[in-house]
Amino acid sequence: MPKRPPKSSPKPSPAAKPTNGKRSAKDAQLEPHRESPDGQFLTTDQGLRVASTDDSLKAGERGPTLLEDFHLREKIMRFDHERIPERVVHARGAAAHGHFQVYESLSRWTKAAFLNDTAVKTPVFVRFSTVVGSRGSADTVRDVRGFAVKFYTSEGNFDLVGNNMPVFFIQDGIKFPDLVHAVKPNPRTEMPQAASAHDSFWDFVSLTPETAHMVMWVMSDRAIPRSYRMMDGFGVHTFRLIDAAGKARLVKWHWKPLLGAHALVWEEAQQIAGKDADYHRRDLFEAIEAGQPAEYELGLQIVDEADALKYGFDMLDATKLLPEELVPIERVGKLTLDRNPTNFFAEVEQVAYCVGNVVPGIDFTNDPLLQARLFSYLDTQITRLGGPNFAELPINRPIAPVHNNQHDGFARQTINGGAANYLPNSIAEGFP
Repeated sequence: MPKRPPKSSPKPSPAAKPTNGKRSAKDAQLEPHRESPDGQFLTTDQGLRVASTDDSLKAGERGPTLLEDFHLREKIMRFDHERIPERVVHARGAAAHGHFQVYESLSRWTKAAFLNDTAVKTPVFVRFSTVVGSRGSADTVRDVRGFAVKFYTSEGNFDLVGNNMPVFFIQDGIKFPDLVHAVKPNPRTEMPQAASAHDSFWDFVSLTPETAHMVMWVMSDRAIPRSYRMMDGFGVHTFRLIDAAGKARLVKWHWKPLLGAHALVWEEAQQIAGKDADYHRRDLFEAIEAGQPAEYELGLQIVDEADALKYGFDMLDATKLLPEELVPIERVGKLTLDRNPTNFFAEVEQVAYCVGNVVPGIDFTNDPLLQARLFSYLDTQITRLGGPNFAELPINRPIAPVHNNQHDGFARQTINGGAANYLPNSIAEGFP
């Protein structure tokens, strides 16, 4: 069983060796899709060796370029299609690989396998982000921060997609497009970038009283964290945990950084934005490269379903938090981020978090904001990642086996066999 860190002055794990972007033999075995070009010949996408990539094929000296130059056509075609749509919100991000491990079995609350076995180190990929700004905006603006965790469990992927604040602006997801339109830059001028200090945002919140709680958080120091390694995380919504007997309990998810939660002062954040727009990205990347992992403890607030209205508010209302003095947080496990991505696009940009990705033992509630997110996240990936096969991309691929009849579509990477691609069937004996 992993040792629980002391309650006073928790310290990060001992420094590990920096990775310098190179994968270990263990990583290569776990992730055979990774490729390193060190010491290799240059080739086309078809595997044909290329002696030179500096000159196109021409018809004689100073002649026109020939269409038969397949390397030129392939290279330019790939360049022309390198970009994909950036996220509407949470476009500016940074991420890291790591693992999660529980301190003790949580079988008294949930049958989720990765929360029951203290010997299991569940692989994770965690993406941090700002919300409002585009991919090119600064890291240290006043904004909400995303804290999204993808657990690659033995039972399938579980995505805990949250923020660094425990509440949200609105109670019902149907208002989300209006909120985002109001907080985004002016549609006429595309200004201001990555900030909420403009008329449309304040117009919206002044006419929407339920935003008051979240506005207090956004105007606090929580909106300008010193580091992603020093930032709380929250699942925001109330979820359900289901035990082996089928009993459900309500749960609030918390991430607590072992370095403690720290913020920048406003003038400091503005100066950093002007000097190093990549401040938070750089801090996370360089700390991990130096062998200083980012570490967090998972905390839970557990409430019986019958007590959903006990505390004077509805626990299915995402604009409210459950005070810790009423229901203390129990720290149940540790998240360690100790490996940087080797390709920002393939991992940080292509990762597709979906709130609907849960495993047995974890379930949803009727929170109307959560219900809208269940549709929105899945719908978004279709546009961003070119079709329904985004779950086959290496960063999204579960470690659990995948067997179903959902074949075909753009960029299908699996070659499916079998006599039948429908259910029920008899010619394939009812499988999968």
